[in-house]
Amino acid sequence: MSQPSAQGNIFDAGILRRILKQVGPYRFWFRLTASLVILLAALVWIRPALIGFAIDAFVASVPAEALQGLKSWLYHTTDGWFSSNGEGLLYTFLVVVGLLILEAILQFYQTYLANWVAQSVTLDMRSRLYKHILGFRLKYFDKNPVGTFVTRLVSDIDGVANVFSNGILSVIGDLLKLFVVIAYMLYTNWLLTLIVLVPIPILLVATRIFQKAIKKAFIKVRNQVNKINVFVQEHVTGMNIVQIFHRENKEKERFEEINREHRDANIASIWAFSIFFPIVELLSASSVALLLWWGMRRAVEGTVSLGTLLEFILYVFMLYRPIRQLADRFNVLQMGIVNAERVFNLFDSEEAIAETQTPSLVDTFKGHIKFEDVWFAYNDEDWVLKGVSFEVKPGETLAFVGATGAGKSSVINLISRFYEFQKGKITIDGVDIRELPLATIRRTVAVVLQDVFLFSDSIRNNITLYDARISESDIVESGKAVGAHDFIQRLPGKYDYDVKERGGMLSVGQRQLLAFMRAYVYKPSILVLDEATSSIDTESEELIQKATEKLTEGRTSIVIAHRLSTIQNADRILVMEKGNVVQQGTHASLLKEEGPYKRLFEMQFA
Repeated sequence: MSQPSAQGNIFDAGILRRILKQVGPYRFWFRLTASLVILLAALVWIRPALIGFAIDAFVASVPAEALQGLKSWLYHTTDGWFSSNGEGLLYTFLVVVGLLILEAILQFYQTYLANWVAQSVTLDMRSRLYKHILGFRLKYFDKNPVGTFVTRLVSDIDGVANVFSNGILSVIGDLLKLFVVIAYMLYTNWLLTLIVLVPIPILLVATRIFQKAIKKAFIKVRNQVNKINVFVQEHVTGMNIVQIFHRENKEKERFEEINREHRDANIASIWAFSIFFPIVELLSASSVALLLWWGMRRAVEGTVSLGTLLEFILYVFMLYRPIRQLADRFNVLQMGIVNAERVFNLFDSEEAIAETQTPSLVDTFKGHIKFEDVWFAYNDEDWVLKGVSFEVKPGETLAFVGATGAGKSSVINLISRFYEFQKGKITIDGVDIRELPLATIRRTVAVVLQDVFLFSDSIRNNITLYDARISESDIVESGKAVGAHDFIQRLPGKYDYDVKERGGMLSVGQRQLLAFMRAYVYKPSILVLDEATSSIDTESEELIQKATEKLTEGRTSIVIAHRLSTIQNADRILVMEKGNVVQQGTHASLLKEEGPYKRLFEMQFA
């Protein structure tokens, strides 16, 4: 799974439009949040203007004719309202406090709604992405590490959430505040405004440089997070191999190297912040210094009032705070777009097996399977199966034997359509499997693998996989049928016993019996057993052999086995070598022939 480069425009219009389309059912709340952002920006200039008016009207007692603009209008509007300057100051103070409370309330709802929309959007996106991944063919998972999918589903989608909660609307809000403040400053005193804005071009250049530097640093951080996720996922899962071969120190060194790279990537981003923020403070102080240097002289001359001077000092801080925040907002938006691009790339991956959209006309199958000159390769034309043909009649048991890599497991992967074959034809009850919906095939075929996977959950839920159609009596019946009921009854909690991750609390034989139960409760027409007894002891093998006889009774069965003792009663045995069927017949007939089956039998029972 390729990583996007750090290059490109911050505002990738296509990605940004696609992100905003995710709002969908939450469009009303998103628009309401945007309205609150605009309203807050529209109110930002009022408090400093009121404070400036109060200083001029009630402290400095500036004559009415010397006041201009809003101050003149306020003076004439409130003339005669107050009995003293102290009362005027008090009421102005109360109005300012009221505005602060109003802004706080609006800010609360704007923040809450923005985050609510963000979490709602990511809830939907994460669910849709997980559903999309569930349909991928197994070949895709063979080529991409699990940790990458974890990063996409968790970290990257959280980055998309930030676009809504602290990205696009926050950027718009900060820009609007800048425009409103600068417009009012120009309206009040354009010359004083130009003096204040002298350091702004330097700040804009510094912000642009910071933006580019932090973008590269953040992308490097995200890539290092992905590397850590992949490493931890793989090595915790394979911890037994690490410990068996005493590679703890070596793996510790490898992890420390990746961890250092992650630290260095974060330090690079911190370094950029540590340079940028002092520059912002320095330029902010420069604006105030210029304002005081030029303004105080005009105040002494009487051309600029003290209220206006104080008002402009407050506006300076209002200017620099959004500009400084804009750098953060742009980075959040930038990383959100990068995260979204990765997520959308996964959405756009056409890795699902193409299937017919026509509903199946058959609910149950007799189990008649036919392979006709089937060729299959995992990669290009590196053929694993080469013109394989065979037929399994309803109710028959067909066994496959052969060396590792002969193509036995590939046969069952094709029956269940986990992989797609390149040439030939496979039919079930005379219907091409490519014309059958995947749901119908998976409901028809039950597979018991050698490596049984159990989830960290109860035995009951591992058997039913949360299928509400399977009753408690069905579960108990399956346990008794395959010989697992007795050992389950001895466990704490019985069928509610938590088997932990990958069934680590159970033995290999017990996990295998649970896999048989899982197949039994789904009542398949076709049963596939892939080397189900290759990793267990003799006592467990006897239990599983009985379970196999119970499961295969009355249904089409395909059994792959290394132990020939488990398939001697099969209706037919196919011997495979290098992707070809080289022998077939019953156990007795194959022993009469000089060939690979007889040699294999003699090796096992010598």
